[in-house]
Amino acid sequence: MSSDKHNIETLIRNRRSINRFKPQPVPTDVIRDAIDTAVWAPNHHLTEPWRFYLLGADTREQVCRLNAELVSAAKGEEAGRMKLEKWLQVPGWLVVTCQKSNDSLLAKEDYAACCCVIHNLSLVLWLHGIGMKWTTGEVIRADRFYDLVWVDREVEEVVGLIWYGYADEDPVSTRRNAIELTTELP
Repeated sequence: MSSDKHNIETLIRNRRSINRFKPQPVPTDVIRDAIDTAVWAPNHHLTEPWRFYLLGADTREQVCRLNAELVSAAKGEEAGRMKLEKWLQVPGWLVVTCQKSNDSLLAKEDYAACCCVIHNLSLVLWLHGIGMKWTTGEVIRADRFYDLVWVDREVEEVVGLIWYGYADEDPVSTRRNAIELTTELP
């Protein structure tokens, strides 16, 4: 058990969000297997609200172009061009959604469960030498994005656009000591 504890702690502390990827694609079966493990996330009432959309080359390009339009409108043509160039380099794309609920408490619990599933996915992929970045930028809120990824906005909410691939960087990060963020009550 001590060795397992060390391994999971090391995995959690070493996993990083990746912004630059090698062009080599990750085999789809590796991603499917990682998703199959990730869905063992905590999920109150076992509603399993998550849905996954693996994006093919055509859809990825359309999403990249939509994002470039949004960036251009907000920050200018050059910023949009640079963003398009960067996004077109990302080899793997996955959209994670959460099924909507009319019950506000269930909706909150389901969204949290979807966040847990994305975190699980990041750990499983990292374990296999695959990095990812969970993006939540403006593009995932655009009506056209929902159309491009075939998601019915009335039924599902996009929780994240996931980029994945073999890392072409080794980012370093730090965290505050958790004791600074912990309050012990009597």
